[in-house]
Amino acid sequence: MHSLKKLIALWTLAFCWAHQVGEWLVEQHPIPLKKHGRKAKSIFRTGLDYLRQILLNLDSHNHQYIQVLKLLSCT
Repeated sequence: MHSLKKLIALWTLAFCWAHQVGEWLVEQHPIPLKKHGRKAKSIFRTGLDYLRQILLNLDSHNHQYIQVLKLLSCT
């Protein structure tokens, strides 16, 4: 039961981080709208894709990694 709580806490942190990164990215470049008026991607998906790209290619995306880590900081 204790490890399940840790796993849920980790998922929650990852979700919040991806959403925060998505909001940050959307401020810079808004998500395009489809013909029916809905966004092409969600804010969460935008952030998750960006984080995945950075974490899988950490050698070439060091600067971006530092930027998204700062989004987790409250200061």
